[in-house]
Amino acid sequence: MSELEANVDSELAESVNDILRVAAEEVPIEDAQKTVAVHYGISGSVSRLTSERDQNFKIDADDGHEYALKISNPVEDPTINDFQVRALLHVESVDPPLPVPRVTRALDGHAHLRLAYGHHAERAVRLLSYLPGVPLYTVERSAAQRQQLGALLARLGLALRGFFHSAAGHDLAWDIKNASRLRTLITHIPDASRRQMVEAFLDNFERHAQHVLPRLRAQVVHNDLNPHNVLVDPADHDRIAGILDFGDMVHTALINDVAVGASYHMSGVGPEDPWDCIAQFVAAYHAVSPLEPVELDLLYDLIAARFVLTVSITGWRAARYPENSAYILKNNASAWNGLAHLSTLRRDEAQQRLRAACNME
Repeated sequence: MSELEANVDSELAESVNDILRVAAEEVPIEDAQKTVAVHYGISGSVSRLTSERDQNFKIDADDGHEYALKISNPVEDPTINDFQVRALLHVESVDPPLPVPRVTRALDGHAHLRLAYGHHAERAVRLLSYLPGVPLYTVERSAAQRQQLGALLARLGLALRGFFHSAAGHDLAWDIKNASRLRTLITHIPDASRRQMVEAFLDNFERHAQHVLPRLRAQVVHNDLNPHNVLVDPADHDRIAGILDFGDMVHTALINDVAVGASYHMSGVGPEDPWDCIAQFVAAYHAVSPLEPVELDLLYDLIAARFVLTVSITGWRAARYPENSAYILKNNASAWNGLAHLSTLRRDEAQQRLRAACNME
């Protein structure tokens, strides 16, 4: 790496969290197998799962049960792991039918562990149930999926309402409220027209939303309802079978969670208008957990800000870790497409169409 490249890398690193700057050190499959055998009393085959920050494994137990073993990035604060585990336990107690992973306790009764691998520092370890299903991103999208997902995200938000944890307010680059911190990353987008488009949407976010967010309802939210984190029934792709990956969970404005989830439905099929797809998702959420007018009117800016986060962070990380670029960039192209469509849609028109969909007109 040249001195110039090193300076740029250091400059960009100041814009994101340590957890995104440090690649997860590989844990051998044999060590993962030993972990579940010794600490959970489970024997079976182990295979590696992809992840942006951690080391994840699928466990096919000899008794037929399936699990997901998650070994956190070594730089992650251990209280974050506790936060995520406690949240899942809370959701299970408040709304048991919600299709989210269940926490499997270790033989000593603990919901999560701290274990050392190799010569490195201890890492947070948790074992979750492995939900069966087909990833949403692999199947044709439909209005039924959007409506179910909107309703399920609303139920998940209601289940997390009132849940508190000392780590809930941790600093997270993927939290929309932190979008302005990524201006440094934007300056390194190579295509000038794309860079100008991203800067314009970030300007809009700062003008219309940034100062309003602190005054809105806030709570712990999932914050990453993307198609790679959603499972559908293999026999019925219109039925949602699971919501995965609570790794980006954070305490933030509730409407940010809606914006994140909605942003992944801006892809009309055939004659469908992309913003109509957004409206279907938002209206389904609103029917279960009513939104306030001020929240609804910010969705155009917040969805755009989510796209800005996606193209900025994933583009930078893919260049930094090319060996994992396919996984890191999984939502990059759709985010660029979303920004391109939003650039053709007036803010006031987008607001009016959402109000109409939610019967606020």
